[in-house]
Amino acid sequence: MTEIARESNVSYNSLKVFFNDWVEKGIVIKTRKVSKSDYFQLNIKNSFVSNLIKLDWKLTKEYTLKEDQPVKKITQKQVN
Repeated sequence: MTEIARESNVSYNSLKVFFNDWVEKGIVIKTRKVSKSDYFQLNIKNSFVSNLIKLDWKLTKEYTLKEDQPVKKITQKQVN
């Protein structure tokens, strides 16, 4: 949880408020326990997570395609 909070710029205390809901809904799953620490990973088999990943890819593709398209020059004729 500490690493998730740090990498997502969310306070640890804020993450604690809803993290157990994520576990109960299967968004994250516990992978192992080392000493006193529990390790979790994103559950890509969860329908919400898989749809979120698809949305992210769709938005990424749309954004990068817009950036890669050549800029159309405006001629003096088009301005008048």
